[in-house]
Amino acid sequence: MSESALLLKESWQTLRSRVDSRMEEYLSLGADCPDDLLESMKYSLLGGGKRLRPLLVMLACDACGGNLEIALPAACAVEMVHTYSLIHDDLPAMDDDALRRGRPTAHVKFGESTAILAGDALLTLAFEVLVREVSPADVAAACCADLASGAGAVGMVAGQVADLQAQDSGEATLEELEAIHRRKTGRLMCAAVTMGARIAGADSDTLQSLTHYGKCVGLAFQIADDLLDVNGEEIRMGKGVRKDADLGKLTYPALLGKKESRRRAEELIDDACRSIAALEQRGQRLEALAHFVLARDH
Repeated sequence: MSESALLLKESWQTLRSRVDSRMEEYLSLGADCPDDLLESMKYSLLGGGKRLRPLLVMLACDACGGNLEIALPAACAVEMVHTYSLIHDDLPAMDDDALRRGRPTAHVKFGESTAILAGDALLTLAFEVLVREVSPADVAAACCADLASGAGAVGMVAGQVADLQAQDSGEATLEELEAIHRRKTGRLMCAAVTMGARIAGADSDTLQSLTHYGKCVGLAFQIADDLLDVNGEEIRMGKGVRKDADLGKLTYPALLGKKESRRRAEELIDDACRSIAALEQRGQRLEALAHFVLARDH
């Protein structure tokens, strides 16, 4: 294991615990929040996960010379948005999944209406956290804009729509496939790294480099996810596998084959690491995280 990979491994659990603790604090919403809604929010948000996107926020902030503590609110906010997207993706009208992170999905556990509303509540709570907890105000506003753009009608939601349309048509090119996942997966990861950089006070050149890093890592993550759906084990993945082919989804292995898909992912990881080379030693953990995206087995 490389020095940077060891450094990442040593810090990952600590940072994940800090994120989980802070998110639990943010879910202390008071008596006005209905009990079943709050229970569903907690179930999905605090039910495990790698916390990859929060880690991107904090490591980007750290790489740009910022304090990890001031990046925690944005790290929590991006995980709230990610969790909302998982709740909605799992619904019968979308991917119709019964398992997430090794447990019944939110709509199976709480019913569709409560699950949908829990997702809505997490999405809106994310922006409340950014506005209340990030300072100065102009940085909070810029972070809100990053997250909204990454998650909304030109970002993650747009990618989901395009993914469903491609599933219905059954035909696409590599360019169309990558356009889907630059929005569906990549844009939220870009938002994570740019929020971390903004909070640290990064300059425009560094923001541009980190944006490119986020785009490359986001696409590589999706390719790895597609490969795991083909090769992975349900017990390790914590969710159903080999469903994409059954649903007629457009995936990298279906379009390129497994070998070429992996080669494309390796190219993207190399590109991501080159884009942050100017960060030198400060970017070591971001480089290690990029390599983890491809090496992961769940």
